[in-house]
Amino acid sequence: MKILLIALSFINLSIFSQTVDNMCDNLFSSLDKTKENKIAIIEFSSINSKNEDAKIIRERITTKFAGYPKITLVERSLLDKVLSEIKLQTTGIINEKDMTKIGEMTGADYVITGTVNNLKNNKLEINSRIIEIKTGKIISAAKSSIDKDWEDVTISTKTPVYSQKPLTQVAILLDTSNSMDGLIEQARRQIWAIVKELSKYEKGGQGNKIEVALFEYGNNSLEKDKGYIRKVSDFTDDMDKIAKELFSLKTNGGDEYCGWAIKEAVNNLKWDKRDDVYKAIFIAGNEPFTQGPVPYEEAVNLAKSKGIFVNTIFCGPRQQGIAQKWKDGALLAEGEYSNIDQNQISSIETPYDDKLVELNQKINQTYIPYGAGSKEKYENKIALDKASLSQSKSVLAERASYAGSAPQAAYSAWDLITAIENGNINPDNIKNEDLPEELKKMSKTELQKYINEKLEERKKIRAEIKKTEMEREKFLESKKTQSNEDLGKAVINAIRNQVTRKGYTQKSEKH
Repeated sequence: MKILLIALSFINLSIFSQTVDNMCDNLFSSLDKTKENKIAIIEFSSINSKNEDAKIIRERITTKFAGYPKITLVERSLLDKVLSEIKLQTTGIINEKDMTKIGEMTGADYVITGTVNNLKNNKLEINSRIIEIKTGKIISAAKSSIDKDWEDVTISTKTPVYSQKPLTQVAILLDTSNSMDGLIEQARRQIWAIVKELSKYEKGGQGNKIEVALFEYGNNSLEKDKGYIRKVSDFTDDMDKIAKELFSLKTNGGDEYCGWAIKEAVNNLKWDKRDDVYKAIFIAGNEPFTQGPVPYEEAVNLAKSKGIFVNTIFCGPRQQGIAQKWKDGALLAEGEYSNIDQNQISSIETPYDDKLVELNQKINQTYIPYGAGSKEKYENKIALDKASLSQSKSVLAERASYAGSAPQAAYSAWDLITAIENGNINPDNIKNEDLPEELKKMSKTELQKYINEKLEERKKIRAEIKKTEMEREKFLESKKTQSNEDLGKAVINAIRNQVTRKGYTQKSEKH
């Protein structure tokens, strides 16, 4: 296999125009099309332009070259490691010794490098060339002049700092236009499997706090001047709230603006600023990714500049999604591209579902509503249990497994037992006026005994849930080849591939 190393200038992806396309086409035309060419990408030198801008166009040019025949991209992590080892500076000048080392360490036959020059009238000039490593000869050169019509984006270059409480933030963007009823139903069924997967990871021995946000887009019932987009819920650790909102979603035909929806999610959610937090957007739909006034390149690269993975899920045939740029959108932010059949509504029943449904009913008897609005919160939980069971026993089994695996932070706001488990309330400081009527009549000793009994009862139920869930997981693992790809599996597969890159590890059995 002939391998090609490309060193390209990094300018904001939103500028990617026909002139840049032509430049790439000219460079590609000089390559031998009868052989495989593998491409790696490094920076061009910035004469008087911003390095931050340069870092973004790298992604767009990567996507362009990935679409050419006989081209395979060098994995970025390998390339960065090689450049670090040879201490190659981003000066735009690669000497013979550097090129030889690049060739030796990557197998590259060519280097593509060049410069970016800031012109008047908000324009940029790009000069690029392909150099053959063995001979040092320039075999092709191309030039492009581009209007700089994008917003400045800051690219994080800080070394990740793994500190503070581990956190994951996931934003789910669902197309709620006509024909997407199946997608919404999959989201309702799979939300518990998704958050349960996230709960399996830890960092430095600490459990992982999970926050989920929800957007809908492409619905004519929404405001036109806001792109038919609505933030349904900001980041929350209250998964019952997310589940309840999913049940409230309705479809209606509309225009599906993926770029605009992603940009809204990036700009209007409270993303954590730490580099080691797993932050991801999952957007699902079935129309071209290019629709709308906000270029998807601009939106996706804005996400990437904040350390957010963008994962795309096309509802339809895989090749159709690729042709409609859904895969390109994922590649720009190092995300995953998947395709699903949104109308495939199925849940795998297991021999352990009945037991988990029973255990869920038992653990419900250990909740003690406490404080203003607590009774309503408890009733909402019971209503969601019933709604989940109406879908299938397997859905409630997933919900029970997640809710019963550990004390849920959100429940501390209304359940006395969870608040005590999480250390939010000292049993000695319980306020009598915040208790249910039947407990207000108890003496302090009677109340303490009652609470201790509930704590012990819940501990035993959780142990049973964990044991039953482990058996259920083994059963599902044995049946995994029998199930089709759906929204939940697409999200879970991406999570598994990405969380470890942020320093997370799967919890050991002792947890």
